[in-house]
Amino acid sequence: MGINRSLDLTNESKSVLLLGPRQTGKTWLLKNSYPQAAYHNLLHADTFLRLSTRPQSLREELRSGTVTEPVIIDEIQKLPILLDEVQAMIDEYGIRFILTGSSARKLKRGGVNLLGGRARVRKMHPLTSKEMGSLNLNQVLSYGSQPPIFLSDDPWDDLRAYCGTYLQQEIADEGISRRIDAFARFLRVAAIMSGELLNFEALASDAAVPARTVREYYSILQDTLVGELVEPWKRGSKRKAVSSGRFWFFDIGVRNALAGERGIAEGSERWGRNLEQFIYTELRAFLDYAKDDRSLTFWRTRDGNEVDFVLGDDTAIEVKATSNPSERHLAGLFSISDEGSFRRRVLVCTASHASLIRGVEIMPVETFLDALWMGTV
Repeated sequence: MGINRSLDLTNESKSVLLLGPRQTGKTWLLKNSYPQAAYHNLLHADTFLRLSTRPQSLREELRSGTVTEPVIIDEIQKLPILLDEVQAMIDEYGIRFILTGSSARKLKRGGVNLLGGRARVRKMHPLTSKEMGSLNLNQVLSYGSQPPIFLSDDPWDDLRAYCGTYLQQEIADEGISRRIDAFARFLRVAAIMSGELLNFEALASDAAVPARTVREYYSILQDTLVGELVEPWKRGSKRKAVSSGRFWFFDIGVRNALAGERGIAEGSERWGRNLEQFIYTELRAFLDYAKDDRSLTFWRTRDGNEVDFVLGDDTAIEVKATSNPSERHLAGLFSISDEGSFRRRVLVCTASHASLIRGVEIMPVETFLDALWMGTV
């Protein structure tokens, strides 16, 4: 792939469960990091058949000769029963494993406990601005940053194929084949509403499915790592915060393809919304890769005050697709200063240079991203 990924597992002393959506580069990372490791890909029919028929054959194989660690098992959710064998080998022989998965739902449904703390959970994301090299913002806001899409000569066609494959596989795996039309309608509505406050009743009406089904479908999206429900920040001292969360898809291109929105025009309202989603994906990836324990939330009050993102309790970040920021773009950042002791308040925008307005840092997109990945945000 020719891209250096930010996630480094080579210093991990324990076993690892590496989770991430399909095609984020988990397999590529492991094969390049551990070219000599024992490797078992459960997407291969012969491997799946052998281990599903006799799970204990994994233990017999590893005991029969010298083990080159770590032992890698790709797509572990395909065969959750293997986790019993893995746990036994960690306990009895101290073997280090790296397990990958693209669905936490299947692991949960299999009744497993994710090895009871014997493995550290790490997450893989699409390419970040740090990994891309030079940032082509229009390209990212149109097609996202999934590695195969980023390198594709026909990204839109590949995005549509990716979304079609996801839809087919999840329908098969979740047993909702009789509701394929309902799930497809829901996906489109959820994509269009990405980043908006969730209103299950309104979404149910738009998707023509019951509200309880909408909740179930969102649960599927989260468990298959296609998106995240970001909760509101509720530690303000004065104003009452909303209770509804905001759901973000893990990749802008996937969102665009599911919504059927090709060729996002710079300066359009959708371009601005996608810029906000891009900053979300960067923040989420940074927090996971840097092992930063700060929460990622947003602030919105019932009387309409809002800030797009809050890191922990001390950093407020607003995103505006404007090249000429003024005080009217900073209303939320001014208001949130009354709610707590904020170390930093930042407006991320498309201005040509950084500045300061009444204590709020004005940062061009690339300036903000550089600061984020240097760990100074």
